Amino acid sequence: MALITFLLFTGFVAFYATWKLRRDRLDTRDGYFLGGRSLTGIVIAGSLLLTNISTEHLVGMNGSAYRNGAIIVAWEVTSALALVIAALYFAPRYLKMGLTTIPEFLEKRFDGLTRTLVALLLIISFVATLLPIVLYTGALNIEAIFEISQLLNVSQAEGIWITILVVGSIGAVYAIFGGLKMVAYTDTINGFGLLVAGLLVPILALLAIGDGNPFEGMGKVFRHSPEKFNVVSRESGVGAGARSAILPFEVLFTGLMINQIYFWTMHQSIIQRVLGAVNLKEAQKGLLFTGLLKILVPLVIVLPGLIGFYYFGESLYDNPDSVYPLLVKKVLPQWLTGFFVAVMMGAILTTFNSALNSAATVFSLGIFKRYIQKQASEKKLVVIGKWTSALLAVFAIGIAPFVANAPEGLYQLLQQLNGIFFVPIASVIIAGFLFPRVSARGAKIGLLFGLLFYVTTYYILELELHFVHIWGIEFVLNLLVMHLVSYLSPKGDIFEMKDAGILDLRPWKYAKPFSLFLVLSTIILYLLLGNV
Repeated sequence: MALITFLLFTGFVAFYATWKLRRDRLDTRDGYFLGGRSLTGIVIAGSLLLTNISTEHLVGMNGSAYRNGAIIVAWEVTSALALVIAALYFAPRYLKMGLTTIPEFLEKRFDGLTRTLVALLLIISFVATLLPIVLYTGALNIEAIFEISQLLNVSQAEGIWITILVVGSIGAVYAIFGGLKMVAYTDTINGFGLLVAGLLVPILALLAIGDGNPFEGMGKVFRHSPEKFNVVSRESGVGAGARSAILPFEVLFTGLMINQIYFWTMHQSIIQRVLGAVNLKEAQKGLLFTGLLKILVPLVIVLPGLIGFYYFGESLYDNPDSVYPLLVKKVLPQWLTGFFVAVMMGAILTTFNSALNSAATVFSLGIFKRYIQKQASEKKLVVIGKWTSALLAVFAIGIAPFVANAPEGLYQLLQQLNGIFFVPIASVIIAGFLFPRVSARGAKIGLLFGLLFYVTTYYILELELHFVHIWGIEFVLNLLVMHLVSYLSPKGDIFEMKDAGILDLRPWKYAKPFSLFLVLSTIILYLLLGNV
């Protein structure tokens, strides 16, 4: 029964997405890389949620919540603030310029070499961090629920390898042959499935704990360990123990918002959905609806971890990434496990596909067309994009098994590695928008300085600072270095943002009220849960 429900849901998603694409042209640049600039708000929101929420959240964040409590929600709820900034400031400017990639803006603002450096960093970050961790956590989840190793009579490590290979191959096929629109449609359906299946896990668990009353079940979980529900961490981000701290509260005011602003306003795999919007109104709807979902999503990626502590106590402290799969196995009826694994695989595929599609876009348009074949036709660029997706998928599948046994959990490992790439790129893009006196030379020196600073301070000198604090220091120093180098170097022309005339730029009339609602909701959540 589990296998049948798995095949039915997976087959439905593939059929629906293929049917929706039957009349689309996938051999043009905008058609393949931007979904023909036809995405609506609901599709953008569903796709953004699934691009972001994958098994590294379901497994990693629930594992962290099990061990460290609800402090981990800061990664999610503060995203709403960044999405407000994306909707009100960045989306209007990106769509006005008619961009296809974020590095394209850097060429307009600075020069071609700045664009190329950022494009290469983006591709490396996809292959070295995001893709392998997504594949590994997905394989871990599927192995724990379906026990692939026992079915195939192989070791658990071999079962995970096989699952990584199969899921990675399926994901590559989606990204290669369907382009962004295929990814967006499958994201939307899987997003709905993820919310349904993800909410079922804590609901069924609370029903069981409360003997049919979920509120009584919640009361029992809370009374068992009320300290786990506090969203304000008492850890210190400076001094002894800072490096192993999970998320000290003070980092919300240093580097955390820099990371959130980069991810939700500048990260190619996220912003590519916005660039594919049919108009500004739909882009803003998609971003702000996503902000609402991000405030609610801890019910799926934090609460199950707290329930896991009620069930398992401290028995899994040395292996927190096994908590969520074991909880799913414990509370879901057999006939639902197939649907759940299908949704899990959908979550893996969507993040995996999105990163592949974004990397292919950045390479084809930012590197191949610029340095290898300047006169390449649109069809040629699409072919190169497909080959790029295929090669990157192979690399990611090969690296994935080696990310096991992260000491602080897989989600924490992903964030630590992201610091190498995200903050330097964010500082350059923000300087491009806000500081007209920063020159192309200043941008390149600032980018390289940021990379070296983070690697040196965190990995070589091993300073007693939380890595998010290092992000904040790095960001400020990057801007200072860029301004100093720009002051000492020859002045270029002042950048003027021009309207490409591609899209309707009238904003959504409810964008500002909805934004205010998201900001107030975030503040209220911290006020309510900060003193538990």
